[in-house]
Amino acid sequence: MAHSVDFLNQSIEEYLDSHEQKEIIRFIACGSVDDGKSSLIGRLLYDSQKVFDDQLKDIKTEADLALLLDGLESEIEQGITIDVAYKYFSTKKKKYIIADTPGHDQYTRNMATGASTADVAVILIDARKGLLHQTKRHSYIVSLLGIKKFIIAINKIDLVDYAEDIFEEIKREYQKIIPNLENFEAIEFDYIPVSALHGDNVVNLSIKTPWYKGKPIMELLDNLSIMKKSNEVFIFPVQYINRPNSNFRAYCGSIVSGELYQGDEIIVLPSKKRTNVQKIISQNMESSVSSVSAKMAVSIILEDELDISRGDVIVKNDRDVRLSASVNAIILWMNEEAMNCTQSYIIKLSSSIVNGVISEIEYKKDLNTFGEITVNELHLNDIAMCKVEFDRKIVCTPYKEYKELGSFIIIDRYTNETLGVGMIDLIDENQDNIIEYTDDDRRLNKYIRKKYPEWNCREI
Repeated sequence: MAHSVDFLNQSIEEYLDSHEQKEIIRFIACGSVDDGKSSLIGRLLYDSQKVFDDQLKDIKTEADLALLLDGLESEIEQGITIDVAYKYFSTKKKKYIIADTPGHDQYTRNMATGASTADVAVILIDARKGLLHQTKRHSYIVSLLGIKKFIIAINKIDLVDYAEDIFEEIKREYQKIIPNLENFEAIEFDYIPVSALHGDNVVNLSIKTPWYKGKPIMELLDNLSIMKKSNEVFIFPVQYINRPNSNFRAYCGSIVSGELYQGDEIIVLPSKKRTNVQKIISQNMESSVSSVSAKMAVSIILEDELDISRGDVIVKNDRDVRLSASVNAIILWMNEEAMNCTQSYIIKLSSSIVNGVISEIEYKKDLNTFGEITVNELHLNDIAMCKVEFDRKIVCTPYKEYKELGSFIIIDRYTNETLGVGMIDLIDENQDNIIEYTDDDRRLNKYIRKKYPEWNCREI
């Protein structure tokens, strides 16, 4: 069992109830290669006594702490992180989901995946090496993804004799890049000198850094409060139509934000048809409820029979979202095959799947200088501001408003491979469909609609 005694002085019911009420914090550990991400999380779990007995048998020395995270055989053999490793644990105050992500350039897509749901970014920097290119790349990506809390862990401080001047110099260098991050004014930064190997300032303050007056990482996380967006706006993307017989039709999905009550008037987009909620059925489909709120998975029965499909969005106020066939979006290209502006792709935004093109690359971001470069195509790990056009108007919002309706993935029409991700920056609400398709596009579209009917691709 895990080395934890939180429940010993409570009944099972009391413990489960208190555990259910804890706030969930999701954080990502990122940074360059060999900065000690896996070792830091391993140390955090070990010193917090959240390690199971069967895991402890592999920990012979402090240097083996990374084995708690690196699960693939190739990761253990090479001593690197390749995939995203998730760990779950709790303290008396919080529940945590940790994403340990790779530092290598070719696995940046895995890092972005781990960051997409995180509330906090723990960015590691090797005290011997200082800021590297990948440190800047990861910092910029997590700022793009809307993370508002950065913990800058200057690791391996023991290898520079716990020198305060080296810590301060790296801190000053990092502060120089902050104005180049997205929405940097809204980000909070903490700087901590740590040694993941020896546990300095990870769970407990270290006597070896008396000059550091802040908190250790664990205490900082435990006292953190994640400010959630107000849930006044109701948004419900339809993911599935449940119609087992002619007498029952329910629209299923997860609520992005807001609250819904039985009897509420709703609007279906893009058709803008109006009706009222007849019944709300809970996730387990066993009982009806009078109200539901954000993040709940539910089924909704409406008073009128409307033409509603997967990809439609149910709202209470259609001014809270947009309908558009054209957006400006920041794209992270995640494939070794280059992106160009002559190819059409499949775009998946929330539960909507449409055909689209990246019609223009406005600029690519140079993450060494944070300048803007003119390019004609994107390559692996490139980040660029692009104009993206869809074959029809879809419901969307800027990413900073609602991630679920402001982000999309780009899929190869031939291989079904994910090529990139996009975060919507600006929306052109007056743009009509301007995509022109060739006969080859139409034949491929017909093939895809036949082979993958669940995608609900529109005929072109």
